[in-house]
Amino acid sequence: MSTNETNEQTLTDRQGHPISDNQNIRTIGNRGPSTLENYHFIEKISHFDRERVPERVVHGRGAGAHGYFEAYGKLGEEPIAAYTRAKLFQEPGKRTPVFVRFSSVIHGGHSPETLRDPRGFATKFYTEDGNWDLVGNNLKIFFIRDAMKFPDMVHAFKPDPVTNVQSMERFFDFVSQSPEATHMITFLFSPWGIPANYRQMQGSGVNTYKWVNAEGKAVLVKYHWEPLQGIKNLKQSEAEQLQGKNFNHATQDLYEAIERGDYPAWELQVQWMSDDAHDELDFDPLDDTKLWDPELFPMLPVGKMVLNKNPENYFAEVEQAAFGTGVLVDGLDFSDDKMLQGRTFSYSDTQRHRVGTNYLQLPINAPKTKVATNQRDGQMAFSIDIAPGQNPHVNYEPSTMGGLKESERSGEPHEPYYSAKLLKAPIDRPNNFQQAGETYRKFEQWERDELIENLVDALKSCSTVIREQMVKHFTEADKDYGNRVSEGLAHADQQMKNGVHVGTNPANEGMELASELGQSTDGY
Repeated sequence: MSTNETNEQTLTDRQGHPISDNQNIRTIGNRGPSTLENYHFIEKISHFDRERVPERVVHGRGAGAHGYFEAYGKLGEEPIAAYTRAKLFQEPGKRTPVFVRFSSVIHGGHSPETLRDPRGFATKFYTEDGNWDLVGNNLKIFFIRDAMKFPDMVHAFKPDPVTNVQSMERFFDFVSQSPEATHMITFLFSPWGIPANYRQMQGSGVNTYKWVNAEGKAVLVKYHWEPLQGIKNLKQSEAEQLQGKNFNHATQDLYEAIERGDYPAWELQVQWMSDDAHDELDFDPLDDTKLWDPELFPMLPVGKMVLNKNPENYFAEVEQAAFGTGVLVDGLDFSDDKMLQGRTFSYSDTQRHRVGTNYLQLPINAPKTKVATNQRDGQMAFSIDIAPGQNPHVNYEPSTMGGLKESERSGEPHEPYYSAKLLKAPIDRPNNFQQAGETYRKFEQWERDELIENLVDALKSCSTVIREQMVKHFTEADKDYGNRVSEGLAHADQQMKNGVHVGTNPANEGMELASELGQSTDGY
């Protein structure tokens, strides 16, 4: 082969130019200054300077995998078509490709995976009707119920803007003034706050959605992923022991399990109730700080998901994967959940900022069905969403000149009726503490002990005002709960006065600890 011929393995630049010297920049003499016409070097280094897109403000650290969702064709034992016309659920055995991204919420891209933090559980279904994103967390509830508070919550949980250090006082300063967070705090500071890995972790859509059938009738639904590998969480001491040796253990565990053919699987279970206010309940079913009692609203299986393929490139697939709560397909709909309404704008807006205007043209985000829109141009547009036979001169609708046409309806539209004032007001049934107390009482004794120990350790650095407010909230939830936190703080103060160090010491075992550590538990 002559020197100017190329083959499939020949290095080129992005313009397709073969590169014959990838070792040396062009200089005046072999030790002189470089020149401006170093095109290959300038292209190479300028791209390198831009290799990272802005990190997600939340869910910065993530791991992902490909797989499939297999429908059961039923909601429990009933035909699913009675509840939703979404095509991916209808046929038993029907498989839909998926991509899942697991993540931590508050901490950054290279933070330890042993930190106490909710975990994201986002699933992209590549359905025949386009993409559906089910975006949620491992815990079934959230800190707040109104999207107005979300930026403040994240600011309080993130590092101090002056010191760049995270502070439990800032964290609990916000939480103490947000009584609706008491239930989430009860889960977060228990062992449920540190999943042992991603494979043995529950998932939940958190928010309330709707299903719509062919007649346009809707029901309220909540989605839950239950791991078929069982559930496993870490105590604080176990997390510290593991972190001392491997802070990437969950990502490594997921990758290696799939590589060896031990494919993790989850069953998708759905709770449903009629689409109304449910005045018989002591909470609003749209309140995402609340659980729906499974005895009243059973968890009904609708399908199974299996993850069987690792990403080929982490950045292209996991980092650039973009999800949104507004990405629904026909037969799925929004509820009036205030957090869901706010998230639906925020998620897609942040993807356009973070990845780019045309982020949906990236392979990981693009649907696997045809795309035909009248959207054009923008940063990094590399294809035109044009249909076969479409008049390329017509990028608008309606048109009589060969443009795109609206689709036929697949069923009756869902048309909820509203008759109320437009206002800013909290919901009528906040009931901020009852479920937190019920959750505390349902915990096993070791889980309650761990919860109290973790809360005391976090609150001991807080001011008296914050401590007292948090103890008040815990007492409202359960008298024993509040008493134990109060007594624990008093004991910690006394130890500090006596010069006794309060805390735990991490051990230094290795990655093998990840499979040994952790407490197995039943789902909640």
